[in-house]
Amino acid sequence: MVAKISVGSSLYGALAYNGEKVNEGQGRLLLTHKIFDDGTGTFDIRQAAEDFARCMPPQVRTSKPVVHISLNPHPDDRLDDAELTAIAGEYLEKLGYGNQPYAVFKHEDIDRHHLHIVTLSVDETGRKIGDSFIRRRSKNITRTLEQKYGLHTAERKRQTQHEPLRAVDAAAGDVKKQIGNVLKGISGKYRFQTLGEYRALLALYNVTVEECRGEVRGREYGGFVYSALDGGGNKAGTPIKASRFGKRYGYEAFGRWCAASKEQIKERKLGDMTKATAMAALRRTKDRAEFIALLRAKGVDVVLRETDTGRIYGATFIDHRTGCVLNGSRMGKELSANALQEHFEPPRPGIPVSISLPLDDAPNNGKRTESPFDDGITAGGWGLLSTERGAADAEEEAFMREMLRRKKKKRKHRKI
Repeated sequence: MVAKISVGSSLYGALAYNGEKVNEGQGRLLLTHKIFDDGTGTFDIRQAAEDFARCMPPQVRTSKPVVHISLNPHPDDRLDDAELTAIAGEYLEKLGYGNQPYAVFKHEDIDRHHLHIVTLSVDETGRKIGDSFIRRRSKNITRTLEQKYGLHTAERKRQTQHEPLRAVDAAAGDVKKQIGNVLKGISGKYRFQTLGEYRALLALYNVTVEECRGEVRGREYGGFVYSALDGGGNKAGTPIKASRFGKRYGYEAFGRWCAASKEQIKERKLGDMTKATAMAALRRTKDRAEFIALLRAKGVDVVLRETDTGRIYGATFIDHRTGCVLNGSRMGKELSANALQEHFEPPRPGIPVSISLPLDDAPNNGKRTESPFDDGITAGGWGLLSTERGAADAEEEAFMREMLRRKKKKRKHRKI
């Protein structure tokens, strides 16, 4: 965790900077002390400025009584609001500002959520709060908090920034460490909503994950195992349980992260930028390899899943700019697997490449509900424990149903 401390004279400026984030839906007010909070989720900048002013005498000896602090956890540290609030309160108390008026804001306008704190360096009597060696003391405090809350260290963060994320090479040995580095490198930086999307992201780094479910002594359990992949996309070596890497990479944490990702993608419309980039690339080329290269140059990887005959049955877009992993069908029919197949390989006259049927024709009595652990195949087809990677859009399911229907019809004719 890194703390940045700045001092200034403009109280209203500091409050306005943070308050506007809250009022625009890009931040939250987590904690206040001696400052009124009406609990509406908004921030009254002028009222807060008046509250701060009442806690400070008209005349002070320092020209810069305003303290503005940003607390930046490591990107891999997934902290909820309660944990962030506790950390901010302890930090201020240890730094000597625990009894001062202050407001703690959480900024959510970028993927790396962080805190901003506004407080005063003088108390109601005009006494200056001791700030000798404040930055050195602050660093010692953040180290203590890192140990207490099990956070990544600031030194580790700098190291990660200088070392690019590398794909796993099973032949190089120490596969567990290599997979662990990949998981840490992508943790908290990407948003995905299904196991299939998570797999597509991991595949970029020669890693895959499978769900394991079972029952022990009458109690059901669920878990993940991770495996390295070779150059051909096949598993290499022995699968490793998620528990060997930590709870944050396990089954339950994955479900929570998918739920949070879905909400963020919907509220902030994070898929719009990815779709615009993909559509622009699609209009410029009719070649798959060129399409992939154009997107990669823009910071977007696309994973096309193909059959042995080269037909596209799944497409996942990984936008490294926004951290979003999205199946093509989520962004619109024009980026679904069938649409991409027809775009890159136009059907010859009289020979259909794909067949789309309405969902009403599906042999399913109940409605299909989306699950973060769902690869997009209905319960009647492949399940989660299958090694097949299913497509996650209705057109692909319709295509599979039609193929099964044709197969049954052909068998029936043979019997006759």
